[in-house]
Amino acid sequence: MKELQQIIQAYEVCKLENQQVALATVVKVDGSAYRRPGARMLVTQEGNLTGAISGGCLEGDALRKAQAVIFQQKSMLVTYDTTDEDDQKFGVGLGCNGIIHVLIEPIDFTNSENPIELIKTGFSDRQTSLFLTLFSVKHSKSEQIGTIYLQKGESKSGSLAKVPKEFLSKLEQEIQDFEGPQNQIQTYDEFDELSVFFEVLKPATRILLFGAGNDTIPLAKMAEILGFELILIDGRKNLATTARFPSAKEIIVSPADELESKIDCDLNTVALLMTHNFEYEVIVLEKLLTCMIPYIGILGPKRKTEKLIERLKSKGIEVHSDNFYSPVGIEIGAETSEEIALSIVAEIKAVLNKKQPIFLREKMGPIHEKIK
Repeated sequence: MKELQQIIQAYEVCKLENQQVALATVVKVDGSAYRRPGARMLVTQEGNLTGAISGGCLEGDALRKAQAVIFQQKSMLVTYDTTDEDDQKFGVGLGCNGIIHVLIEPIDFTNSENPIELIKTGFSDRQTSLFLTLFSVKHSKSEQIGTIYLQKGESKSGSLAKVPKEFLSKLEQEIQDFEGPQNQIQTYDEFDELSVFFEVLKPATRILLFGAGNDTIPLAKMAEILGFELILIDGRKNLATTARFPSAKEIIVSPADELESKIDCDLNTVALLMTHNFEYEVIVLEKLLTCMIPYIGILGPKRKTEKLIERLKSKGIEVHSDNFYSPVGIEIGAETSEEIALSIVAEIKAVLNKKQPIFLREKMGPIHEKIK
């Protein structure tokens, strides 16, 4: 998410300076690779890079090819076969064991629906979007159709004009039937093996951080590193300040009983109760129970959360605690506020990605599941 935000920012600078750019996108991976489909990198005509398509091993070669794309103004599909033991033929020691297909597209600043403009549209609000990229491994030497279409609810951006006529009705039906919520890659053998990358673009994870004490400062910094959208909420105006939390998108200083109209929630929003104020959190938790959010982390021992629930039930409030995570965080032996913050953001990522935290060495098979 943060990577795409950085690519958009770099694109805006290049557009202002009229410096030509190309966008490299990992569109398909067979086997093991450092990055998965959807990883992107912006390349300028001067050779500046924003984002990444690998752990650093493919970028040099991709840079040269992207500059050729900029010069020719034609998209191309590049395949890196890292299963070949003689991977020095790329000029790099890849150390992976997969086949990586990278689409490189020239970006036309005059086209208001170029791939990056479509990404911007996808992130213009907090609604999930469906992003379509078409490519052909079979005809990798030919110019690619590329990134052409975005659908957000009933709104549509881009165009399907480049789609072969014989495939258009099939693709339109596939878009209509797409359920998600995960990315999918489909190859249509009956249409000359044309592939479509159906990419789900979700808004940035929003953290409602209740608590402006010193122990939440490291968490705010980690949230910024990950590209999370931080909303800081506290009743203490001397602690909830931009000087202490410069990365916060919004700071809300308010009594707990006046918060209901001041906070927004969606399925990509999580909440953290770290005020160390039981009475404040009772009121906050009551309001959060009306929100459809997947994660509510509560700092402190289990007994504290039990008391919060007991208090709410005594008020006649029905409590379903499936989305409560208390004590908050995963077990890493955390002691300091920095370590606790690390355990919390790791838990948030695991919950949102529907993963059970384990040591990767204990996982059978590849680190990443294959996108179907």
